[in-house]
Amino acid sequence: MSTPIILDCDPGIDDALAIAFAAASPEIDLVGLTTVAGNVELAKTTANALAVASFVGVPDVPVTPGSPAPLLRPAYHAGHVHGDSGLGGAVLPPPAGRARDGHAIDYIIDTIGAAPGEITLVATGPLTNIALAVRREPRLTTWVKDFVIMGGSASRGNVNHAAEFNIWADPEAAAIVFCAGWSVRMIGLDVTLRARATAAVQERMRGLGALGAQLLLPALSLYRDSNDTTGEPPVHDVCAIVSIADPSVFTYTPARVEVETHGTLTSGMTVTDFAPPAGLNTQVATAIDADRFWKTVFAAYERLPVAQA
Repeated sequence: MSTPIILDCDPGIDDALAIAFAAASPEIDLVGLTTVAGNVELAKTTANALAVASFVGVPDVPVTPGSPAPLLRPAYHAGHVHGDSGLGGAVLPPPAGRARDGHAIDYIIDTIGAAPGEITLVATGPLTNIALAVRREPRLTTWVKDFVIMGGSASRGNVNHAAEFNIWADPEAAAIVFCAGWSVRMIGLDVTLRARATAAVQERMRGLGALGAQLLLPALSLYRDSNDTTGEPPVHDVCAIVSIADPSVFTYTPARVEVETHGTLTSGMTVTDFAPPAGLNTQVATAIDADRFWKTVFAAYERLPVAQA
């Protein structure tokens, strides 16, 4: 039986790959996409979500735009990593549909509230939409089946030594989300940096028809992470969806996670205590079976019609 999810995202190269996996996996029912400013501006993240969904064969999945800027801070985008468009070198056909009217936070609240206990909420961008939603409707924390984020780290950052981008981009929102009273499943850099599109992985992508030729490989070819010189880009956001489709890929350690919002050098750090004096609030992914991860990803990608075109 498939798990219904809402994916709150900021496409972004790895978000695009995550959407493709969610559309293809028989274990996932992609109920809706909501967008937030992050890797690029909101207009671009929304356009990219629409284009990717249409390209991979799910043009009817609703796409609802959300927050154009962080709660308190100036917006900071990562076009230097994901390219000006947000999709690296990928140029997709125009989407078949258009974004829904309304705001992402209302869509999240209304959709999950209509099916309490059934829908998993996944966030692969800055947590602005999620913070606003849980502030408006605190019962959201009890309505979700599960809540998964790609973000944070127990050990290191990628924007700076301390902070991972999605948390650093809106630390006030992240602080609200982690302390909202639910259990967060944190799929952070501790594991996502080990989910790399190696040369062998990219060679296998060449056999995926238009999916590989028009989306996966062109997008990854222009992925530019200033902290990475391997030429084997990590597919961070795909990990969050795989953690739902195949839970055995990851190992977790319970912890107390709080977000630093004031430190001059550590703003956005996910301060992780594995033996906290206060209550646990997070299951932190601490290990990944990378071979099984890619086996799961390719088994899904190969199901897409565009992979056979």
